[in-house]
Amino acid sequence: MAKLSEQTLSSLFDLQRKLVIGIDSATASEADFLAQFGETDATLSDLDQLQNVRLRLTDPYSRLCTLLLRVAEFQPIAPAVMLNLLAQTIEEGQAAVDAAQASVLEIRRDWDL
Repeated sequence: MAKLSEQTLSSLFDLQRKLVIGIDSATASEADFLAQFGETDATLSDLDQLQNVRLRLTDPYSRLCTLLLRVAEFQPIAPAVMLNLLAQTIEEGQAAVDAAQASVLEIRRDWDL
């Protein structure tokens, strides 16, 4: 694998963990929500929002895994454009995690889940 700093690797794997936890949280919240309240006109908007949260986290997770694999295939160092894309993906992924956590917490609080 092209050499990445320990800090970058830690950031990558920490973000990957956060993304998986966020996907799980959104999915579990959606299941809880459906079990307690069902799919009604009053719940559709929040159910859609939980599905969107899951998608907003799945995309950066997939992108992060794909980029890390591509970086691993370069020797001895990855091209600067690839490393810049990786850094951008980490930044965008963290923003997605933060927004997703806020959305899930708000829905859970609003519906006393």
